This record gives sequence, structure tokens and C-alpha cells, in this order.
Amino acid sequence: MKTLSVILGVATIVASSLPVLAASVPPPGAASCSGCHSAGAASVSRLYGRDAGEIVTAMTGFRDGSVPSTVMTRIAKGFTDDELRAIAAWLAAQK
Repeated sequence: MKTLSVILGVATIVASSLPVLAASVPPPGAASCSGCHSAGAASVSRLYGRDAGEIVTAMTGFRDGSVPSTVMTRIAKGFTDDELRAIAAWLAAQK
């Protein structure tokens, strides 16, 4: 019984720390977004804190050409669906 209590306690701690980890460790490719989409006022458009679904929709549109762009079309083609979702989730978690 004591072992079960310890396991549940550790699981609770790990589960509660996941949002912090998601907000602090960028997935591959996400750090490059800050070149143009920084948290500062002079950025192209702010991505930090934006809805993850909006980011995925835009990136998918850039990738398939349905959303015209000069640079983002080329950048988006380098990411898989899973990578786009991971980047979008990380950006959405940033404040």
C-alpha cells in the first residue's frame, strides 16, 4: 500500500510539471520562429500565446500554398504535421 502511495505521489508531481516543461523546452524548429516572431513589439506577428489551432492552420496553409507568403511557404514545407503541432503547442504555451 505504501508503494502505491509513493507511485501516485510521483505521478502527481510529474503530471503537474508537464505544463512547465512544455512552456520551457522548445521542440526542434520552434526556436527559429523567434527571429521574426519575437515577443517584442516589433515582431512580424506575435505567436507567443496564440491559439495552437490557429498556428497549425496557418502553417498548413503556408505549406500547401493555400495561404500565400514569400518566406513562410518555404519554411513550412520543412515540417511534418507532428512537428507543426508540437511547435504550435509550445508557442501557444508561451506568455
